[in-house]
Amino acid sequence: MSNTQSSGYFRSGLPYNRFGHRPRILVVFQGLAFENKPLKGVEAWYLRSMYSFLDPVYTTYVVTRKPGLPAGYSLQDMAGDYARMIGEEFGGPVDVIGTSTGGSIAQPFAANHPELVRRLVLHASAYTLSEEAKALQLRVAQLASQGQWRAAGQALLGFFMPPTVTGRLTVALASRMMALTAPDDPSDLMVTVEAEDRHDFGQRLGEIKAPTLVVTGAHDPFYTEALLRETAAGIPNARLILYEGKGHAPAGKQFGQDVLAFLTEDLPADG
Repeated sequence: MSNTQSSGYFRSGLPYNRFGHRPRILVVFQGLAFENKPLKGVEAWYLRSMYSFLDPVYTTYVVTRKPGLPAGYSLQDMAGDYARMIGEEFGGPVDVIGTSTGGSIAQPFAANHPELVRRLVLHASAYTLSEEAKALQLRVAQLASQGQWRAAGQALLGFFMPPTVTGRLTVALASRMMALTAPDDPSDLMVTVEAEDRHDFGQRLGEIKAPTLVVTGAHDPFYTEALLRETAAGIPNARLILYEGKGHAPAGKQFGQDVLAFLTEDLPADG
């Protein structure tokens, strides 16, 4: 493994994948995962390619939740885990991208621990899920609890992949791979889904003081356009970027340019 890419567990128990070797630190709060562990294989490759635009400026840590979450654990509790990790490992403010479920956790993190976040990107995330998305995630958790991992993957991926031949093929192949690597114990997934089902941060958005960018596709099925606009409006001086024709968690050249421009606009020219 090269010196610019590694994976493991922090002292606090949170799993991470690390890439890049620049002095500035960025932490990605990962989206919903079937299992809380460092990513490998195709999943690790996908994340590496998705966030490679950060390489000129950052060392990036993609971090998920600790394994063995107790029943009833809340997104606020998970935000506290991230805060302890960032305080222990980095000792001060970092830039944060919260993607999907990770964005739901990044909201209480930023509100409760303003000293630990310099700039915040809510990538495909709003103050609460749409009702349709809540029902879908609870269905995924139910299938996982029955050991039906392939069906769970198909339900989750099919919710936001386009109904094209390519989209259906992607769902079929990806859900099969997810089933092959699925954990024996679905409890972490179930705890996280149940916590996000309860999540509604609308009344506390004004407590987020870090400069914030809300960015996703204009047709994100997990978060309606109204929810996204309300989220950006509720955070002081937040910005909103919606990509027409795009769905959940868009990536690509324009996304990378927009996010990096936001994160670095107040940095000196040499980073």
